[in-house]
Amino acid sequence: MLVSLCLSYMVYAVLLNSVGTVILQSILSFGISKESGSILEACKDFSIAGVSFVVASYLPRLGYRRAMMLGHALVAAACVLMALRPRFGTAEVLFATIGVTFALIKVSVYSSIGLLTADAKRHASLMNVLEGLFMVGVLGGYWLFGAFIDSRAPANLVWVHVYWLLAGASLAVVVLLALARLDESAARSVSTGSGGAFGDMLRLLTRPMVYVFIISIFLYVLIEQGLGTWLPTFNSQVLRLPAAMSVQMASIYAGSLALGRLLAGYVLRRVSWYALLSGCLVGMILLVVIVLPLAAHVHLRPDVNWFNAPFVAYAFPLIGLLMAPIYPAVNSVMLSALPKDRHAAMTGLIVVFSALGGTSGSFIVAFLFTHFGGSHAFYITLIPMAGILVALFFFRRETAAAERALQHGRAMAE
Repeated sequence: MLVSLCLSYMVYAVLLNSVGTVILQSILSFGISKESGSILEACKDFSIAGVSFVVASYLPRLGYRRAMMLGHALVAAACVLMALRPRFGTAEVLFATIGVTFALIKVSVYSSIGLLTADAKRHASLMNVLEGLFMVGVLGGYWLFGAFIDSRAPANLVWVHVYWLLAGASLAVVVLLALARLDESAARSVSTGSGGAFGDMLRLLTRPMVYVFIISIFLYVLIEQGLGTWLPTFNSQVLRLPAAMSVQMASIYAGSLALGRLLAGYVLRRVSWYALLSGCLVGMILLVVIVLPLAAHVHLRPDVNWFNAPFVAYAFPLIGLLMAPIYPAVNSVMLSALPKDRHAAMTGLIVVFSALGGTSGSFIVAFLFTHFGGSHAFYITLIPMAGILVALFFFRRETAAAERALQHGRAMAE
């Protein structure tokens, strides 16, 4: 069961984070516009957001193991369809399927961790292993897709053959899950009614603290997904890198996010979350202002490779080091300020507004790429960075008051 969970999360890391690569290849292979390409982000994120409203209520009835098997079977079929009928319409179906099934997978995986672990320390350990493997999948996905792209003829449809491999990996997870055993009786005994989780989400939306939190994560994901989705295109069209290299160099961004979160886990033991996140946001603003203008002076070089690539191709993706701690730290502070019986509903809101933020970021950057040029598109991220700085100020005040109320309630109960 543990192997199934790990492989499942890695497969979805590749699929979810391939959207930027598929947009670039769709532009080259299918002749679509950048705005049309950004629809793939919406197909994925709107599907995740929509399904997340209902899975918390109905998934325990279906069963977590069966839900994961269903999700991987559906995504395997979509991958086979993409390999057999490479069209942009098929890509839309693929990412809609990825979004729908990821909502099933994420809730099932996170819920299964609680069923497989006996205490909080083991739960935290397994959660960290899975999230670490997710980032390994993100990194590996850039290189996997890059290996199937023909740099001499990037419009060549040979890149869709990668979906045969991904379909095989998904079917392997189905087989592992079929052989695995998981006692889900505890999850079914405490499951909520059909409207319980949705009602909890709506009640949370009446609290000012939750509004400020939602603004923070929405703006953060807008930045993260906007950069991650369009970085391969930025590398190709602005920095003039070959198609395969453009995709592979985007792995620096994913690697920076992974390393940044590992380092933040150590730093947060000694530094307050507000001080760390404020410093990271200021650093991000400075990096954009100092490094991004260098992209305007890059010229086409036919002999470009990893050793003589433009400096900005290495420096700009390092923004991931600074932005990495923001999302998990803010989520942790939010959940810690709520009673444990509200965590499931809060997690549903996190998934929904993260998905909406990701889609918004992709659309905004796509519009700017088309109308103002790629060298200027990423400057828009300065606005949400400043917005998060302001939101965090109010978020610190609201969560501090909520934590005092929570501690008072516990003291009265004792």
